[in-house]
Amino acid sequence: MKVLDELDRKTYKNVWTISECTGGAVHPVSYELLGAARKLSRERGCEVWTVALGHGIGGNLESLFACGADKIIAVDDERLRAFNDELECHILERLVKKYRPEIVLCAATSRGRALVPRLAGKIRTGLTADCTGLEIDTENGDLLQTRPAFGGNIMATIRSGEYRPQMATVRPRVMPMPEPEVGRKGEIIRETVRPEDALNVKEILGTIERHEATVNLSDARIIVAGGRAMKGPEGFKLLEAFANRIGGAVGASRAAVDNGWIAYPHQIGQTGATVQTDVYIACGISGQIQHLIGMQSCKTIIAIDIDDTTPMMKLADIAVKGDLFAIIPAVMKELDERA
Repeated sequence: MKVLDELDRKTYKNVWTISECTGGAVHPVSYELLGAARKLSRERGCEVWTVALGHGIGGNLESLFACGADKIIAVDDERLRAFNDELECHILERLVKKYRPEIVLCAATSRGRALVPRLAGKIRTGLTADCTGLEIDTENGDLLQTRPAFGGNIMATIRSGEYRPQMATVRPRVMPMPEPEVGRKGEIIRETVRPEDALNVKEILGTIERHEATVNLSDARIIVAGGRAMKGPEGFKLLEAFANRIGGAVGASRAAVDNGWIAYPHQIGQTGATVQTDVYIACGISGQIQHLIGMQSCKTIIAIDIDDTTPMMKLADIAVKGDLFAIIPAVMKELDERA
């Protein structure tokens, strides 16, 4: 909604997040959003609210308080058992108009990408998608929303100064997970699904879950990733053996996936997964911005490359210059001797 004047602007307050609840459980990305919202709220001197839509969600709300929520708007209804973007959009439109938040954040998951653009269109405000950074402009309080643009070649900072609420989707695994504050309490505001919310929306008759045996990079604490320097599928077999030895998962750059050396689910970067591991070992990855976007928040980055001038080697906490095909087997041999 377009802000008419400074007085109108002041009627919008608080930072909201939209928590993802599936099967009564809260998606971990919801906690990441609360951590980001808490940081923004301190700069704005306001509260953090989160909206939880779902069915059977009552037992998980305390975890949202622990991770930073001051108030939770809970809508628990049988019709919200399965994700319905039309229904949830109508509910959120009504809640936004009622409580007038200044900022609304949602995860850039498949669910968020379906829901939030629809909501932004309904309430006639701007939306910045796939953000990797959020800050407050100290001069006027606007939300500064940073995202990769032009194929990741530049980082663009966007603001929506004339519209409220300011809305953004945030890439999962980009924002740090907050440390839960056990025993932290807040207020729960109970809202219901009204007849007008469900008017002329599709009905979900049933859902089918598909379970595929694939790599889950998001939950890995150690990732061994390879790039163009792996030379082919055989190189990734070496990385797989190394990852198995240290309890990690195998990742890859887009170049390696495009060459057919490893399947797409292993891809990390702007067009792949975003990860936030304890240890990230980059093997022969030069470190173009498209790849760095997906892993630069990892706690400890180790790079192995014959070229010590690459962006990855400069970013790394530990940079090992040398032939990875000699270094990795030597490390594995050392581990075996110490076992």
